Amino acid sequence: MDQPVSNELKQSRMTEFMKMLPLTLELAGLPKADPARPFTSDQIEGRVMSVRAAFKAAKALLREVGDGLQ
Repeated sequence: MDQPVSNELKQSRMTEFMKMLPLTLELAGLPKADPARPFTSDQIEGRVMSVRAAFKAAKALLREVGDGLQ
């Protein structure tokens, strides 16, 4: 059975994501939006998938760097 996630764990995950956001966005390599041309919902979903993949890569990179310091 799935156990509910504690508020502390949720906060910890959000903090981790926010700290890694600059690296994540750099790895995703997404262009800035043109304010005159908003993204379609499909384009937004594509960008979300890119950010998710970049976040996983950023986490893996940080783990690798952390393991290399030992």
